Amino acid sequence: MYYPLFTLLGCIAGIIASTSTSKYTADRIQLSVPDKIFIVLSGFCSAIIFAKLPFIVLSEDVLHNAGTILFSGKTVLLGLVGGYFGVELGKWMRGIKTKTGDSFAVPVAVAIGVGRLGCFFGGCCYGVETKLPWGVVFPRVDQLNRHPNQIYEAIFHLLMAFILYGMLKNGILKGQLIKVYFLSYFAFRFLTEFLRPEIELAGGLSAYQWAIVVLIPIFISLWYRDTPPLRTKRV
Repeated sequence: MYYPLFTLLGCIAGIIASTSTSKYTADRIQLSVPDKIFIVLSGFCSAIIFAKLPFIVLSEDVLHNAGTILFSGKTVLLGLVGGYFGVELGKWMRGIKTKTGDSFAVPVAVAIGVGRLGCFFGGCCYGVETKLPWGVVFPRVDQLNRHPNQIYEAIFHLLMAFILYGMLKNGILKGQLIKVYFLSYFAFRFLTEFLRPEIELAGGLSAYQWAIVVLIPIFISLWYRDTPPLRTKRV
């Protein structure tokens, strides 16, 4: 019940955020309504597929607390990546060369920040035991006080939405905001994985952390690819 409810609330919040930020990207991102619908659907469908894929391909020996395929068992990490490449695929199919990442950064951060609350109330994605005063007991798991990693994530994404909004409004790092968001999340997620009871693979890292190790250089290379070359002044 909680997952679809907060997913819906997240989508609504993302749409509202998109409407609020569109005035800052309208001059650079001028697409027809059919093009907009196509790339949004392409990104959304790809995000869903990538979010579910690890739980279908990999076993519980690799991923902890996978849950049921229908209502749980989704990874935000790969969902974000899938959404990014889904949008790029949709643009390629429609012959669109316009940079659209800035228009997605704030709405996606807001949507995921709200959606993560569904994980909290649903009792998944919990952390390891803690003695900190804000530890939470998840009755479906055990009676231990655990790190509320879902709340940590919700705060991170909503804080990033605020930061990205300020950057968008002031024209900071135009065309790179979605990568700023992704790389920030990769770093945050890598660190908070140590607070989650995930199964350790090689080097004491979880499957998610190894995925991040691969993804960071990929997105750094995409950043450099999309950075315009510096023009030297002639003397």
